[in-house]
Amino acid sequence: MSNVAAALGDIWHQRVRGVAITFYAIAVVGGPTLGPLIGAALLVAPGLGWRWTEYIEAIWTFAIFILCIFALPETYHPVLLKRKAQRLRKETGNENLYHPHEHVKIDAKSMITKHFSRPLIMLATEPMVTCIALYASFVYGILYLTLQLFPVVYAQIRGYGVVVSTLPFLALFVGVLCSVGINLANQPYYIRKVDKSKGKPVPEARLPPMAIGGFLFTGGLFWFGWTADPKYAWAVPTVAAGFFGAGFVVVFQQCINFLVDTYGVYAASATAANTFLRSIIAAALPLAAKPLFHNLGVGPAMSILGGIAALALPVPFIFMRYGLQLRRMSKFAPVAD
Repeated sequence: MSNVAAALGDIWHQRVRGVAITFYAIAVVGGPTLGPLIGAALLVAPGLGWRWTEYIEAIWTFAIFILCIFALPETYHPVLLKRKAQRLRKETGNENLYHPHEHVKIDAKSMITKHFSRPLIMLATEPMVTCIALYASFVYGILYLTLQLFPVVYAQIRGYGVVVSTLPFLALFVGVLCSVGINLANQPYYIRKVDKSKGKPVPEARLPPMAIGGFLFTGGLFWFGWTADPKYAWAVPTVAAGFFGAGFVVVFQQCINFLVDTYGVYAASATAANTFLRSIIAAALPLAAKPLFHNLGVGPAMSILGGIAALALPVPFIFMRYGLQLRRMSKFAPVAD
């Protein structure tokens, strides 16, 4: 997940990169929304059982691994230029043709001391990486905490079966698909800003959809929590799930877009820092889900989460207002005045 966004930054110009990352975000978030349904079907299928959830993932991952070996080319610009210099030296005999990346040493020591540590250094010292990672991790953690609520609402409270109780996850997937329209609608505005800046990336122009996503995410949390009771039709909280699913994807995608626009060749390290922090939070918060929902009840517990999300609503506007000042403090991607 850290390398994909950076590779998309290598492949696509910033004018159209937002479209590519939109569909990448669908894959990243859409997978966890479809996984519970597939897993539930495997669990109840005669002759299969829970182990096939791992077998199918292993088969799929291995197939993609083989496909990448034979079909995925190198995209990192310094490596491509290094290979071009080596080829031209061989063809022309001109030993003055070289690229500085030829002197980059890749071994176990440099991987640990430089490449492995760089995301952690950026997370600790780059103000924009820190701010984006904190906000993305906050939204990511609340989403994963909320996913633990679906079995409580649909299986325990409403009494649906194993497979039927996972069908509402499809509403999240519908929300993920609907987020495409919001993200793509920002493309003309971003392109105008890039043209005005004479082709230079304008990360702050990526952020308006993030503000919309924050409102969708917050509203969906409140809506879902207070309509989870069986006295409401199953469709009411299910539609709410689509709202906070769409809001999350919009926020997630623009965080990735912002980091890739800002850090260029260091985009993989910037997104790795983001992935590192949000994965820790998303792994920890679900552990509190069952005690939270069982002790407080679904409505009050979701109100707490929604209230926290509401407090974060100004964050995208703060990024739009002060993002340039924060980027000027960067050591990895300094901004020219």
